[in-house]
Amino acid sequence: MVLDRRAFLAGSAAAFGSLTAWCQENKPRHVVLRSGWQTINIGDVAHTPGVLRLLERHVPAAKVTLWGSNLGDGVEAMLRRNFPKVDIVTDKLGAMNKPTEKLDALFRGMDLFLHGSGPSVVSPQAFPVCRELKKPYGIYGVTLGDITPSLKSDLAAAAFVFCRDTLSLEAIKASGVTGPTMGFTPEGTFAFHLRDDDKATAYLKAAGLEEGKFLCVVPRLRWTPYKHLAEAELKRRTDVNDQFAEADHAKLRAVIAAWVKETGLPVLVCPEMTYQIEVGKKLLVEPLPDEVRKRVVHRDTFWLPDEAASVYARALGVVSCEMHSPILAFSQGTPAIYVRQPTDTRKGQMWRDVGLKEWIFEIDDAAGPEIAQVAVSFAKERKAALAKLKAAREGADRTQKETMAVVAKAAGLA
Repeated sequence: MVLDRRAFLAGSAAAFGSLTAWCQENKPRHVVLRSGWQTINIGDVAHTPGVLRLLERHVPAAKVTLWGSNLGDGVEAMLRRNFPKVDIVTDKLGAMNKPTEKLDALFRGMDLFLHGSGPSVVSPQAFPVCRELKKPYGIYGVTLGDITPSLKSDLAAAAFVFCRDTLSLEAIKASGVTGPTMGFTPEGTFAFHLRDDDKATAYLKAAGLEEGKFLCVVPRLRWTPYKHLAEAELKRRTDVNDQFAEADHAKLRAVIAAWVKETGLPVLVCPEMTYQIEVGKKLLVEPLPDEVRKRVVHRDTFWLPDEAASVYARALGVVSCEMHSPILAFSQGTPAIYVRQPTDTRKGQMWRDVGLKEWIFEIDDAAGPEIAQVAVSFAKERKAALAKLKAAREGADRTQKETMAVVAKAAGLA
């Protein structure tokens, strides 16, 4: 038999073309997650592993790359340890938001750009690049304030926008945005699953705290004392903090005193942000009467959310002026109260949206004994508290599963 060379080459080319098409058709869909906002706040750290966990559970066929904004202070090591299949890129956009060579290749090869959970649309700079490359992008679990014209354009061009609170969702709809799939979803931290039990066990032992026999309390000033603000704005915020710091923390001290008196159990004062180590000492622990203070432990070092989650998992409850310690407790099956200050954002609505409206208090309207009564119930009416939390967790899981199905569809996965 004589083999015709031209026929052979033509057949080979056709076969190669079919193979290439098959490979393109069957390659894993690629999701690029933008997340990792800052490391001085365990809530901001926890967003990333929370969304990675949701992708792992509900979009398992996708290849995932994390484009991290700030993964220092041990955060990147924690993520690599727990998500070994996830590629991590930390390149910054260049002048005029021009991608580096690595980011350019990443954007061109992705099937979906996913802006992760956060206090706002923290990183919109990549959206114009997505539009130029005709790549879909979506936003998963954010709070929104003012809907500016540029933000409105970004939202309108998205494949989906999921807000972490229904107040933000109402604001988007009121602004006239149409086009994307829009809805509410509990943010990524509700799915946080990382633990560092070794560190938590060692810490609790050193602190003299027994599992299931203590309450955690987290302080907060009305404004985070960021130093990068303009002088006038920094002064304005400092004045507000000075005006309300004592009154706000007196209510938390009332919770601590009532807890110690009515349960006989100790309290751990601990931080969600780095600056709160000193705030907890000066405004919560030191002013307490001696008989109460001797039952209070002050954590004087910062931590990552995996250790914090392990400690919260062993507490009877958490009372916090920050939002994310209650959410981390929620993720571990521990009841928690959020004491909201009026300077905080719409994010407090999350607690109502997941069905825990009885466990949120507006600090200007609530008295310390009122908050304390609910905290003490976590110990004395444990079964009822856990049943309420279980129902809320199941509802959050259902909603996250439904919204992750939209993420999968936008990435090209049925």
